[in-house]
Formats: sequence, structure tokens, C-alpha cells
Amino acid sequence: MPYLVQLLLLTVALTLPTSVHPQSGTPREDDVRCLQGIKTSLSDPDGRLASWTFSNTSTGAICELSGVSCWSPDESRIIGLSLSGFGLTGAIPSELQFCSAITALDLSSNRLGGQIPPALCDWLPFVVNLDLSGNQLSGPIPAELANCKFINSLKLSANSLSGKIPASLVLLGHLKSLDLSNNNLDGAIPPQLAASFSADAFADNPDLVEPHSGFDLGVLFGRPEAAAAIAFVFGFVGTLFFGPSIIRRVAGRSC
Repeated sequence: MPYLVQLLLLTVALTLPTSVHPQSGTPREDDVRCLQGIKTSLSDPDGRLASWTFSNTSTGAICELSGVSCWSPDESRIIGLSLSGFGLTGAIPSELQFCSAITALDLSSNRLGGQIPPALCDWLPFVVNLDLSGNQLSGPIPAELANCKFINSLKLSANSLSGKIPASLVLLGHLKSLDLSNNNLDGAIPPQLAASFSADAFADNPDLVEPHSGFDLGVLFGRPEAAAAIAFVFGFVGTLFFGPSIIRRVAGRSC
């Protein structure tokens, strides 16, 4: 489906009345439930969410909360959460499912732990920009992230993610920015991802290898022991091929 058509469908979906959405309650009720759940589920040692109070029930009140952006000032439908650097700890809250209209989620540079929920893209089906970098997330990258059909930017760098990069990520046809660097990923990079993104997107994962090769990416990013091993191999092979010829020449001159 052409991207402009999908973008049009996304816009229409976000502006449909509440009755077509599967979750209960009006958009505002669900969004308040989402924010309340986030505040309750996460530890907030720096008090960055202290201003999140819900006593004001007027239209657009929740849109004034720190890190919250809405579709329009006259409608309390949240389309973005930017909580980068809030010092939050805990797991990614399941209450995000009640912010189903979100197109941008930035939880970067916190201290979130646990795994990335496989259902994240079911909770946030319209997400375009997803940034979970700079946390303490562990476990595998869920193959279900391929269900984020509209995603344009995916940043998972600087965590403790492990395992292989899911081949399903190649199905993200609108993905323009990818950063999986500085994790503990291993195995071969899916060829289509390797061809579409620079080596920086996969850097600082010592056990990752290029597709269809045995070259360790650590060589490309300055692991001295790996580079020394390669130099030794080339030196040894060179000696096998050229050593006898050099010996014969030396012997001939001595005669």
C-alpha cells in the first residue's frame, strides 16, 4: 500500500469517534487511565511526574502535563509522550495500551528495566517514532515490533538487549532510522537491514557478524585482539606463498 494512502488512513483512524475504538471509555478517559497507570507503575525519584494531577477535568487539561502532547488543544487525545531523562525506574508500563492514539513515544535516558513487551505495537498501533534508548532493558528484541506498521524511527541503543536481531524487522517498510548499537546482540545481521542502514546502527555489539560472513563487527570498530588475529592470519598466509621464493633468491645470491 502506498505510503501516502497509509498516512491518510492513519490520520482518519486518529480522528474517528470513540465508538470505533476497541477500548472502553471515551478517548479522554482512556488517556487519563494511561497517564495514571504510568505514574503509578513507575518509580519517580526525581519527582518529574509530581505535576501529573488529574483533578482538573476540563477539556485539554491533560495536554498541559509535562511531557504530554495532544492531537489539538481542544481535544484531550494524547498523540505523544516525551519522558526522556525523567529518571524513571521500573518496567515499561502495560497501561500504555490506553494511549492507543500515540504516534511518538520517547522513554529514553531513564532507568527502565525488564524486557520490551511483545505486545507494545498492539498497544500503540500508530506509533511512528519509538525511542527506548539509554535504559537498562534486557532480553531479546521482540519479533512483534514488526507490527508497528507506521514506524519511521526505532531507537533501542545503549541497553542490555541480547539475542539475534529479528528478521521480521525487514518488514517495516517505512523505517528510515534504526539504532541498535551498544547492546549485547549476537548472530548475523539480517541482510536487508545491513544493506539499508550504516554500520553505526549495529556498532558496539561485539558478537554481531555481517550477513553471510565470518567477520566480527568488532574488527570494524576497533577491537585490537580481533585486528591482531586477522593480521597474523594474513602474515602467515603471505609467508606460505612468498617465503620459499625469498629463500631461493637469498640462496642464489650466496652462491
